[in-house]
Amino acid sequence: MVTRKKTTSKTSSHHEQLLHQLIENTVLLQKKDAELMTSTKKLITKIDRMLNVFEEASKHVMEVSEDKRVAELTDKLDDLLQQNKTIAKGLIMLEQYVRKRTPV
Repeated sequence: MVTRKKTTSKTSSHHEQLLHQLIENTVLLQKKDAELMTSTKKLITKIDRMLNVFEEASKHVMEVSEDKRVAELTDKLDDLLQQNKTIAKGLIMLEQYVRKRTPV
């Protein structure tokens, strides 16, 4: 019977340690959850500010669309778009040529 008491005592002590560790981990997890919520709230606030900046910039771009610089930029973008189309056509032709030349 003495050995049973020691075993029961050891088991009880082990269970208490596990329970204590579980409580500590739960408290730490709750703290991390609170930190995560705070960080998420800050991130949302910053994203909202950034969105407002983009909205304001968009309004100003629309107001200044007559500006010479915007017109020049538009022309350059059109030229770049045409160049990209030409390059894409060339790549497609090259790919077709390679497929025809490569035995299956």
